Amino acid sequence: MSTAVPSVAVGGAPLTPAQVLSVAREGAHVVLSEDTRKAVRHGREQVEALARGEVPAYGVSTGFGALATRHIAPDLRARLQRSLIRSHAAGAGPEVEREVVRALMLLRLRTLASGNTGVQVVTVETLAALLNAGITPVVHEYGSLGCSGDLAPLSHVALALMGEGRVRDAAGELRDAGEALASAGITPVELGAKEGLALINGTDGMLGMLAIACMDLERLLKVADITAAMSVEALLGTDRVFAEELQRLRPHPGQAASASNLRAMLADSPIVASHRGPDCNRVQDAYSLRCAPQVAGAARDTLTHALLVAGRELDSVIDNPVVLDDGRVESNGNFHGAPVAYVLDFLAVAVADTASIAERRTDRMLDVARSHGLPAFLADDPGVDSGHMIAQYTQAAIVSELKRLAVPASVDSIPSSAMQEDHVSMGWAAARKLRRAVDGLTTVLAVELLTAARALDLRSPLEPGPATGAVLRTVRERVAGPGPDRYLAPEIAAVAALVADGSVVEAAETVTPLA
Repeated sequence: MSTAVPSVAVGGAPLTPAQVLSVAREGAHVVLSEDTRKAVRHGREQVEALARGEVPAYGVSTGFGALATRHIAPDLRARLQRSLIRSHAAGAGPEVEREVVRALMLLRLRTLASGNTGVQVVTVETLAALLNAGITPVVHEYGSLGCSGDLAPLSHVALALMGEGRVRDAAGELRDAGEALASAGITPVELGAKEGLALINGTDGMLGMLAIACMDLERLLKVADITAAMSVEALLGTDRVFAEELQRLRPHPGQAASASNLRAMLADSPIVASHRGPDCNRVQDAYSLRCAPQVAGAARDTLTHALLVAGRELDSVIDNPVVLDDGRVESNGNFHGAPVAYVLDFLAVAVADTASIAERRTDRMLDVARSHGLPAFLADDPGVDSGHMIAQYTQAAIVSELKRLAVPASVDSIPSSAMQEDHVSMGWAAARKLRRAVDGLTTVLAVELLTAARALDLRSPLEPGPATGAVLRTVRERVAGPGPDRYLAPEIAAVAALVADGSVVEAAETVTPLA
């Protein structure tokens, strides 16, 4: 018996980041309501009336950008739209990921479905059909400056709607767009007045990547609390600094949530209890342990702000010109990506710092002078074996890269279109950086988890707490425990997969809920 494909309604209520992820990564279908079609028809009527009039209208009866002063005769307007798409589909470099293109397509569909862009109903329906058929236009790494929308990436999508260019079909095969559309029973779109512009003038690529990153970071910041708790245990640290009454003295919400997770993960830990008595002469742990909720909490608050911006943008209509409810068609600057670009850069800073503190905890577990009784590098026979020495090198290399990726793209601007577009956001570049940063954080946390798990095994006969023990057992389902040196790269990859697919958080939450 087949399982129904989940669906997401487009039009009406704003989309959520979770819905974007569902369509982009998980293949959910999109659904258009009759009310949505009605709104689109109404908007199209306004554009067609404007096209019949004698007053020049940007993108309807004029050229684009620096060429907006040229009036276009009616018999050339269909060619104008086709020419716009073909000329703007000028991306270069490697293909971007399927989920990014699907998110971009979904968010452009969302704006088109508002009725404020003036496109034909068939154009909206065809874009939805491409998503539901799993047809993904080839979009390239370079081409967007994040102003006037993600022009080049969106143009490659629009080109596929016209039956031109290259796409990946549902099986991932590279095909000519016309052939792939025909195989799926989809008729290419004949673009009318303004439609080319409406298809490409949006922040959809950078916004899609922001929504996906936010969803991934919600999970990764829980993992950061889990790995921090396991490192605290492994290093015989104290849980007293995470007490609620101490956290209330500095009432940042993210810090409170992170400290709550650390308390939950360390609850009833025999290892922590073993050195809690009056004989313990450890007054304070290192910052990387003691300040874990302050750093991860600040990252959580940054994420909360980013989600606020993403929510506003997901409730926005991004096009130029736009069709207003009273029928006027007006130029505007809402396509500028600054609001999205800023938070993309802000998140990259938080990601880099979260990874940095995790790497410092890993290093402490490997250093015999600071690990409180653990063997050097957690090696089976130090000197003969190197243990996790080079796993930490890998962490350090990634953390160094994350610091470079934290340099903001949004402070840059490079003029284009003969100085008509003289200040751009570079939001697409900020989004591409953040995707690499999220991948890097995933691996850094995986190395800390792998190392902490090994250190906890080496504390035997002392046992970890119920929650950290559940995570340890999940790791051991994929990776063997301590022993002589073995091929380590596959173990890092296996644990990174557990971090990425949610298994680590699920394991912890079989014992205790996490904030």
